[in-house]
This record gives sequence, C-alpha cells and structure tokens, in this order.
Amino acid sequence: MTDFSPDGGLWTARLLGAVSGAAISLAYFLPKDRQEAAIRFLTGVATGIIFGGPTGLWIAVRLDVATTLSGSEIMLMGSASASLCAWWGLGVLGRISARWGAGKNLPSP
Repeated sequence: MTDFSPDGGLWTARLLGAVSGAAISLAYFLPKDRQEAAIRFLTGVATGIIFGGPTGLWIAVRLDVATTLSGSEIMLMGSASASLCAWWGLGVLGRISARWGAGKNLPSP
C-alpha cells in the first residue's frame, strides 16, 4: 500500500482522500486569511498523499475491517484521515502558541 508503483486507482484514491481531508479541515477549523488557508490546504494534501497508506492500514486493522475493504477504500480512508488530522492538530498548536507568545516581549537578537 505504501509503494509508489504506477497503479492509477490507488493514486487516484490517495489524491482524492488527501484533497477531501484538506477541504474538510478548512471548513472545520476556519483559517484567518488566504495565506493560512493555502498553507493548510497544501500541508493537508501533502500529508494525505505521504501518510495515506499507513494510516489507512492502521485504521482498517484497528476497526477490524481490513478484510472487507478494497485497497482503494483503505487508501481513500487513510489519506482523508491523515490529511484532516495533520493540519487540524498543527493549526490548534499554532493558534495556542500565537496567543501565548502575543503578550510576551521577547529580547531581540
């Protein structure tokens, strides 16, 4: 599942899942501006493409549905999940650190 062979079906599922997860993460946790939206979307797509296979296998095994789903379904599920979770977690951490760091005067170098 994590190989980079030219199987079009798995690559399509990987890309669709990554784009879907990135779009859902934008709707679920709204960005402040266009730049943040673009960065979050591209981060989500890249994460979904890279980690879609292992994430899908992990979820399928944990839910005990690995034998009932096809490879494309597992890839789609994994890519969407990885894409959604990647930026959602990073976005929350970024906003928390921005709040904590906003009131502090840091020494200049």
